[in-house]
Amino acid sequence: MFSSLRRWGASISYARLPRGPQAQKCSPEKNASFFSKMTYSWFSRIIILGYKKPLEREDLFELNESDSSYTVCPIFEKQWRKEVLRNQERQKVKSSFHKETHTRKPSLLCALWNTFKFVLIQVALFKVFAVILSFTCPLIMKQMIIFCEHGPNFGWSGYGYALALFIVVVLQTLILQQYQRFNMLASAKIKTAVIGLIYKKALLLSNASRKKFSTGEIINLMSADAQQLMDLTANVNLLWSAPFQILMAMSLIWQELGPAVLAGVAVLVFVIPLNAFVATRMKQLKKSKMRNKDKQIRLLYEILHGIKILKLYAWEPSYKKKVIKIREQELEIQKSAGYLAVFSMLTLTCIPFLVSLATFCIYFLLDEGNILTATKVFTSMSLFNILRLPLFDLPMVISAVVQTRISLGRLEDFLNTEELLPQSIETNYIGDHAIGFTNASFSWDKTGIPVLKDLNIKIPEGALVAVVGQVGSGKSSVLSAILGEMEKLTGVVQRKGSVAYVSQQAWIQNCILQENILFGSVMQKQFYERVLEACALLPDLEQLPNGDQTEIGERGVNISGGQKHRVSLARAVYSGADIYLLDDPLSAVDVHVGKQLFEKVIGSSGILKNKTRILVTHNLALLPQVDLIVVMESGRVAQMGTYQELLSKPLSLANLLQAFSGQEQAHALKQVSVINSRTILKDQTLEQNDRPLLNQGKQFSVKKETVPVGGVKFSVILKYLRAFGWLWVWLNVATYLGQNLVGIGQHLWLSDWAKEAKHMSDFAEWKQRRSNRLNIYGLLGLMQGLFVCSGAYALTRGSLAASRTLHAQLLDNVLHLPLQFFETNPIGQIISRFTKDMFIIDIRFHYYLRTWVNCTLDVVGTILVIVGALPLFILAVIPLVFLYFTIQRYYVASSRQIRRLAGASRSPVISHFSETLSGVPTIRAFGHEQRFIQQNKEVVNENLVCFYNNVISNRWLSVRLEFLGNLLVFFAALLAVLAGNSIDSAVVGLSISYALNITQSLNFWVRKACEIETNAVSIERVCEYENMDKEAPWIMSKRPPSQWPNKGIVEFMHYQARYRDDLGLALQDITFQTHGEEKIGIVGRTGAGKSTLSNCLFRTVEGSGGKIIIDGIDISSIGLHDLRGKLNIIPQDPILFSGTLQMNLDPLDKYSDGQLWEVLELCHLKEFVQSLPRKLLHEISEGGENLSVGQRQLVCLARALLRKTKILILDEATASIDFETDNLVQATIRKEFSDCTILTIAHRLHSVMDSDRVLVLDSGRITEFETPQNLIQQKGLFFDMLTEAEITQVSGTKIK
Repeated sequence: MFSSLRRWGASISYARLPRGPQAQKCSPEKNASFFSKMTYSWFSRIIILGYKKPLEREDLFELNESDSSYTVCPIFEKQWRKEVLRNQERQKVKSSFHKETHTRKPSLLCALWNTFKFVLIQVALFKVFAVILSFTCPLIMKQMIIFCEHGPNFGWSGYGYALALFIVVVLQTLILQQYQRFNMLASAKIKTAVIGLIYKKALLLSNASRKKFSTGEIINLMSADAQQLMDLTANVNLLWSAPFQILMAMSLIWQELGPAVLAGVAVLVFVIPLNAFVATRMKQLKKSKMRNKDKQIRLLYEILHGIKILKLYAWEPSYKKKVIKIREQELEIQKSAGYLAVFSMLTLTCIPFLVSLATFCIYFLLDEGNILTATKVFTSMSLFNILRLPLFDLPMVISAVVQTRISLGRLEDFLNTEELLPQSIETNYIGDHAIGFTNASFSWDKTGIPVLKDLNIKIPEGALVAVVGQVGSGKSSVLSAILGEMEKLTGVVQRKGSVAYVSQQAWIQNCILQENILFGSVMQKQFYERVLEACALLPDLEQLPNGDQTEIGERGVNISGGQKHRVSLARAVYSGADIYLLDDPLSAVDVHVGKQLFEKVIGSSGILKNKTRILVTHNLALLPQVDLIVVMESGRVAQMGTYQELLSKPLSLANLLQAFSGQEQAHALKQVSVINSRTILKDQTLEQNDRPLLNQGKQFSVKKETVPVGGVKFSVILKYLRAFGWLWVWLNVATYLGQNLVGIGQHLWLSDWAKEAKHMSDFAEWKQRRSNRLNIYGLLGLMQGLFVCSGAYALTRGSLAASRTLHAQLLDNVLHLPLQFFETNPIGQIISRFTKDMFIIDIRFHYYLRTWVNCTLDVVGTILVIVGALPLFILAVIPLVFLYFTIQRYYVASSRQIRRLAGASRSPVISHFSETLSGVPTIRAFGHEQRFIQQNKEVVNENLVCFYNNVISNRWLSVRLEFLGNLLVFFAALLAVLAGNSIDSAVVGLSISYALNITQSLNFWVRKACEIETNAVSIERVCEYENMDKEAPWIMSKRPPSQWPNKGIVEFMHYQARYRDDLGLALQDITFQTHGEEKIGIVGRTGAGKSTLSNCLFRTVEGSGGKIIIDGIDISSIGLHDLRGKLNIIPQDPILFSGTLQMNLDPLDKYSDGQLWEVLELCHLKEFVQSLPRKLLHEISEGGENLSVGQRQLVCLARALLRKTKILILDEATASIDFETDNLVQATIRKEFSDCTILTIAHRLHSVMDSDRVLVLDSGRITEFETPQNLIQQKGLFFDMLTEAEITQVSGTKIK
């Protein structure tokens, strides 16, 4: 259940965040006059400003305080907690009566109703008045037709009717626009409240719950399901208003045509089961679509997170096929939904006609003397027209209710999943130890196998404790258990004081460096600078362009691995906690930096010397300096004691120490104050660090989403129409033209029929003509039905073609973008194009186009009909059309930009959400849940501000357009009155009934024109990547021989490279050549260009001069996949994808099971995989979270062993594994790749000592290239680095 948030640890004072409730500017709406509120004149300022210049976020009006997320979320959370408690009470009562009761979940719907019932009732009251007024117009029109039939007898009353009609339609406009305003904002508040609750819940999920809901699925709940709830709320009043309108219309038609109306009712009753069938089918399709959407988002997230691996291994086509396969399933569902929409369109257009046809037929049959007069025809037809929308809306809203039930079910499932129990750890413990385990066992879920068994550990306050052990022995799990991240099965866990946590894979926020370190705490300048100095961050700050104000990209993409870990450590140190949990933080930094971190931060003389520190490490040289050592083995404590105590015992620690050679062990014992060369140097992919571009004071900046300005180019819409297919475009236009012409024909036919009846003297002749008239009226209706079906079919086929084409182009463009693009653009921006923008293209855009075409034809037809009946009407039309286009011009300029701002404000919501989900353990450890919930409210509120301004701009437009439409109604009525007896009453009925319809048509016409323009932004965004610089082609006409490279000779000839055209050279005049099967070590200080060299080999960075030749072929002359497919790399970051272990090893399905088992054995994983229930089919969770980091690294090694190419690049491949396994792995690499050329990017100098030659880089140039022994004798840069790393010479030649 949803428990109240807790803050573990000491309280922390937070800096005031910008744009909180106090920072909000007040909306002018609050102090506006009644007239201004009703007509939205207070918003004119924004409309005029938007016409003069493109609007920016600062120009928009803020929300009223009651509508903001700061107010809405807490109120809703309170109601949800009440609902949870009520449900628990209900379950207790039930269980006392029945032994076995079906457990009922707390109802999200009840909580929403209790929170928003008063707003929803207010909205319903506006709707009641609007509906009642809509029926007043046909009754006034009836009186006007009677007036025209008996003009002289009524005197001035005709003018009264015209004025009354005008007043009623104006009132209807004002009330309807208030209804729309409150309705849309109420629905947005419901979405905001639900998003807030999802976010809060995500911070509390247990690990078992996280396995059920991947990041993609949780984000889908936040975007798709919360949106579905919002959409239903906007239309929920139709559930009662549509039946009410149908009943009102039927009762008024009864007054005109008597019991004949029951025939119309019979038609409606016949349609209801058909609509029920459509709704049921739509429910099934919706379920399938949501499942597909989840799969697609999850796969896209993994592709984008692991894009570097995909590119280095040339796996893009394989994953592209997977996405397209899921997409095709989605389009099949969309096709079925499209064909069901054909039936809906038929209902909308033809049911009013069928109702009128059945009613007229029975009307004539009931009494031979019944004659259709103009009064009866046009009053009935106006009422039939009112029937049209509720008849169309009712099945749609029933279908939406069905779909929303699915979304509600999914949301309730999520909100009621298991949470972490804070009470599993005693945090209020008072005693002499900081952390205590007593007979404690833990697993990752309640029913799972224990991962940690029978822990009995007591850690004194202020102690430094090392936790050591082999890969998968449970070291990191011990920290998770202390944090309360695991399920406690048995025993007692005690923890005293606040906690700071440094995770094994550093979690970095997308904000400035200073904010990453302060992490919500108040700035204390002196202590802050001391922390920077201790964590060795001052040299980095000097290199960053804006120092500690430099913005760090999503997942820390624009800083190195080492920098990420130091920032993560600095964050922990600055927090001033009582207990520090450090998960192998020194493995990510080079030797001298590691030494400094230990001495100045972790060790006995560091900042944390008086704090309790638990350090998970593989670096056994540190052990003499710690107070207590815990040796883990298979989830149990194998040994525990001081270094000297454990050395005297012949068990686990001795086994671990065997990983050191005798000399190294002796060195470790003598040099206890030194971080040995075994400390891992992980200054990899230096986006900053390993690139001389830093020296020029430049770096990759993280790109904020740009908001386009100005009108959407017609070329964007043309692009959509091309994807749609010109055949389907013209078929659509032709069918809609036919449909509208037939519709006008029906009304003209009825008008002529009524006129004829008035002047018919012979009743027998009337009866004979009546059946002919009825037959032709029926035939026109049948033709209209055929046109509707053809149009809906053509629309479905065309929209599917457009969706398929644009999605395929987007996916293709994204996969062809260079790696640098993904390092500088948040994933949220890219995902937003695949979700929200593709949703608009799939579902909305073709609907807006169709509606606009229909409205255009409607408006033109209406004006022609009225002008034909009342020629003077043209004098009123011309000035009003001018006013229409003026209002439209002002509105479109503003609305378009507000929509764009709203689109850009959605990405931060998704980005912040996904960033939080990846950092949940860190956020929980620090006890900062509340602060992140506040940040979520801020980004959601920004989106809500744009939505609010958009809603008000639409209402501003509607009031003005409908007022002009109301003037047209008034002029049509006035002209009819002025014409008096000179005009037939049938013509009056025809012109006024058409004029009443034009108000809505004109409003829709302008609105849909704007919708097309603003939603075309989605097409613009989807096509945006098309014009960006791409990587070289994957396959080129020139292809290397199938056996290439067969020697493994790599030659750099005067090679130069830079990361961007405006930056200096990262590599300068690099010239060297390897021999076949040679082992080359590549070393250099931070920023020397080591990783740049490997990037150039794979062409993730293209050269700006010189050549790289592999076995006689210039690599720039062949396709990227021909190159990358023939190279092999074991990367630094072990990235796995969700799916089976087999799929992770062999996504292209090239190798047999036997070969897979063989490589697993070589990587020392066979035993582990055989112990799994499903062996090779073991499901890897998202990001490989159900394996330890070391195990993930070994899986990546297994991948490389499978590929077995002639050239291998090692990029700190064994950073996350213990020394014993490391030695075995190194031996495996030497043996299995003995006939290969190996280039080792040396992040720990020890790993290159057995290389044939060592390449030393400095500032992008080669300074030395010789055997290790010769380089030591030369006493150059390499020798200096060895000296710094405390590596001493042994037996004259061998370096350890």
